[in-house]
Amino acid sequence: MEGFKSFLKRKNIEISAKRYGIDALGAMAQGLFCSLLIGTIIKTLGQQLSIQYLIDIGAYAMAVSGPAMAVAIGYALKADPMVLFSLAAVGWAANAEGGAGGPLAVLIIAIIAAECGKMVSKETKVDILVTPGVTILIGVALAKLIAPPIGTAASAFGLVIDNATKLQPFWMGIAVSVLVGIALTLPISSAAICSVLGLTGLAGGAAVAGCCAQMVGFAVMSFKENRWGGLVSQGLGTSMLQMPNIVKNPRIWIPPTLASAITGPIATCVFGLEMNGAPINSGMGTCGLCGQIGVWTGWLAPSEEALARGAAAIVPTGFDWLGLILICFVLPAILSWVFCQILRKTGWIREGDLTLPQ
Repeated sequence: MEGFKSFLKRKNIEISAKRYGIDALGAMAQGLFCSLLIGTIIKTLGQQLSIQYLIDIGAYAMAVSGPAMAVAIGYALKADPMVLFSLAAVGWAANAEGGAGGPLAVLIIAIIAAECGKMVSKETKVDILVTPGVTILIGVALAKLIAPPIGTAASAFGLVIDNATKLQPFWMGIAVSVLVGIALTLPISSAAICSVLGLTGLAGGAAVAGCCAQMVGFAVMSFKENRWGGLVSQGLGTSMLQMPNIVKNPRIWIPPTLASAITGPIATCVFGLEMNGAPINSGMGTCGLCGQIGVWTGWLAPSEEALARGAAAIVPTGFDWLGLILICFVLPAILSWVFCQILRKTGWIREGDLTLPQ
């Protein structure tokens, strides 16, 4: 056993929740962002502007989402170059075989293939054949074997959340908004979670609300300490920057979380806000305005996942735009600031508690 442990250490194989649940998952979201998400945005712009060149570019970017995710995962796992490059084929196969649950299939299969590839990497004199051969054979075999049921399970679970939100928009609006918003601030990837579950429709709208409540909430309530730099880095970047402060004083998390519990059901029950763009947008919030872009692209050209659940293109009304602005920007800012002021007066939040680490 000790010999095997030393072998894993030498191969930089760390079997842990952090390595697979945080590092790999977060990298997967970046790979998805740099392919499917940006491709969807470019393609939608091309469609609206009737520019075929942009449509083609977007389509090419969207087509390589599987390889992009797998290579990103391999990079996070510190895979050797031969393993890393071989994961492109694994990602393509896993994403294609996984269907609607492609991202989850890629996550699981790419991790296994990468670790197997790392085990044999540089162990033989014919490494150029063995390493890519093992990585691709194991990865593609797993894709053919387990990706379809993984995709079916992920799609079914996402459908359960979607249907539950339609049946109980108030309570599910609260649950989805709060949970996805919390995931966004934690050092895990809410974007990847939403993509894995294929979260669209009303549930996707509630997820957008929760993420915006965290990002805009922390940006506004900490403006006194962090000024404009903090407003931009948290409001358009990530509320994850507050995690060190949350560890020191968890009470600072109360205002944006309460705000998400309010904006979630307002999104589902009052405005019927649906996020029918690429599911990854549901977990992006105001990061680069990707959540709002997802809602907009979903209005004009729903994603395949949304279409499969009955979505249709619409012409947004003034009421739709009002809901988007209130849910994503105005209400999170006002509610979080008010709750924060109350907690400051009670002493639960003290001067400097929200100052971002330098």
